[in-house]
Amino acid sequence: MSAVPRFLIIDGYPKESRDEFNKVGMRLAWELYRDMVLTYLPDAECDVWLSSDPGVSTPTNSDLEKYAGILWPGCNITIYHHDDPRVIAHLDLATRAYEVGVPQFGTCWGIQVAVVAAGGEVEANPKGREMGIGRKIRLTEAGRVHPMYDGKPPVFDGFVSHDDEVTNLPPCATLLASNDFSQVHSVAVTYLRGTFWGIQYHPEYDVHEMARLIVAREERLTNQGFFSGHDDLVAYVDRLEALHAQPDQKFLRWQLGIDDTILSTPVRQCEFINWIDKLVLPTAGLPPRT
Repeated sequence: MSAVPRFLIIDGYPKESRDEFNKVGMRLAWELYRDMVLTYLPDAECDVWLSSDPGVSTPTNSDLEKYAGILWPGCNITIYHHDDPRVIAHLDLATRAYEVGVPQFGTCWGIQVAVVAAGGEVEANPKGREMGIGRKIRLTEAGRVHPMYDGKPPVFDGFVSHDDEVTNLPPCATLLASNDFSQVHSVAVTYLRGTFWGIQYHPEYDVHEMARLIVAREERLTNQGFFSGHDDLVAYVDRLEALHAQPDQKFLRWQLGIDDTILSTPVRQCEFINWIDKLVLPTAGLPPRT
């Protein structure tokens, strides 16, 4: 493996969904992950697999062996629709990555891929959508001592946007975090030769990106009762954008209920930093970050 770490980012969003994000000024899922990688490993190389595009080539096992890590952002494909060829292709790649032994990390849809590929189950959450800020995510006893959470508060908030949830963990998975909305907010899966650290929330987002996602999902969120109408949504988005521009504004932090577990990038992305330092670099035989 090269001395320069190389990552594969799997963006499963179909083109029409990516176009929606571009329209509202939101970075694409793969861009958010690339930027997160380069924040901590500026010399890293990132390849992107736009995995739901027609005719796109699927990485082989020999391709996967070249990577220091494989990254799974969120996606709007429903993982329990096992007759969808896109679902089959993603689960196949996750399984082969487990076989090859390349460390994997994923958020939202990523945790669902990790669990289902290893024999677990995902279903629609009967409570509906968890959206915006996931509140009071609590580390389990196992989570408190797991290396992914070194330096993380035992209770924290995280950016969320999901309708589905993990409902059954395979024996090879360890539950690391929960909240009152979703029992499974974080897992570590050790399966075949590989390890996948997966979280249901989104450390790759910041307040601005969440604001843009809300704009992109306006019709859906209004229909689901999160906003009374367009003006209500715009007022909330405007407050988010104002906080992003001035994160020290007490009245905005208080009104929105947003604390440093959201606004501090090193705290929000602690899990990803630990994945790089404690799993990726040692597995690849690469020196520690300086």
